[in-house]
Amino acid sequence: MGIVQLLIVVGGLVTLVVLIYMAFAGKSPAKESHRRMQAVRYRHSDNALDKVESQLKKAIAARKPKQRKVAGSGSRSEALAIRLMRTGKSWTLSQYLYGSLGLALAVTALLYLRTGAIFLSLGVGLLAGAGLPHFVVNFLIKRRTSRFNAKFPDAIELLVRGLRSGLPVAETLGVVATEIPGPVGEEFKAAVERMKIGRTMEESLQVTADKLGTAEFQFFVITLAIQRETGGNLAETLSNLSDVLRKRAQMKLKIKAMSSESKASAYIVGALPFIVFGMIWWINPGYLAEFFTDDRLIVTGLGGLVWMSIGAFIMAKMVSFEI
Repeated sequence: MGIVQLLIVVGGLVTLVVLIYMAFAGKSPAKESHRRMQAVRYRHSDNALDKVESQLKKAIAARKPKQRKVAGSGSRSEALAIRLMRTGKSWTLSQYLYGSLGLALAVTALLYLRTGAIFLSLGVGLLAGAGLPHFVVNFLIKRRTSRFNAKFPDAIELLVRGLRSGLPVAETLGVVATEIPGPVGEEFKAAVERMKIGRTMEESLQVTADKLGTAEFQFFVITLAIQRETGGNLAETLSNLSDVLRKRAQMKLKIKAMSSESKASAYIVGALPFIVFGMIWWINPGYLAEFFTDDRLIVTGLGGLVWMSIGAFIMAKMVSFEI
């Protein structure tokens, strides 16, 4: 059996596993029935709290990203542009694509010159070109989002103090833009600038919410929209929201601490095969030389990487919690 036939067999097995997973990983019918009953109850209830909760659920559900897309985008290229914008860097889509292509070509060339295995070099090069930039963008987005969420309750408290002192909402947003450093000040400054050129406060904050993609800022935008429709004490409402966001952040830290042991175990188990492979290759390169020349060993190694990726994905889902 040649290399092409072996690759076809491995690809078929992987596809079969993915199809089986998708077939048995659907939503529970009982939970879906309960969700529909709750939606009907909220929709036809006369209780003000139920109506507010229904509006929150509908607004958050409308902003959930579709598969392979980002909320607020209409195509994959637009979704990638929004992701690059969320990093806080001035990267463009063409720069990202050229950088990924250059990284893939560099890794492929270096590995081919080192091993002489063209198929392995192409596979690793494509994996590096597509995976490493994606992980870098994810890391920058998570870091900026964490910095934003850490200072966002302080910004809301500053808004509350401004409102209680008699300042209008638009002016307090400008105070937050100048007083709060980091991503919070940058985003509020962008929202204030959009308001200065004629856009409404709701539109300006909604653009920021679509850019950030965080539940915390979505809660803030929804709170302002509901308060404008129903009236009431905005300062008290925002003060309660700030308290809720602080408790939410505390719960995230507790979950992170409780799942840290499982994550450390997953990192060790996932990295151990690569560490052992690298150490053996460094001590005795001839012992593993056939992994880069023998077609059967190449296919076996690729199959092992696929199964390890599936295991890493499952472990990541097991230690991932949403609040």
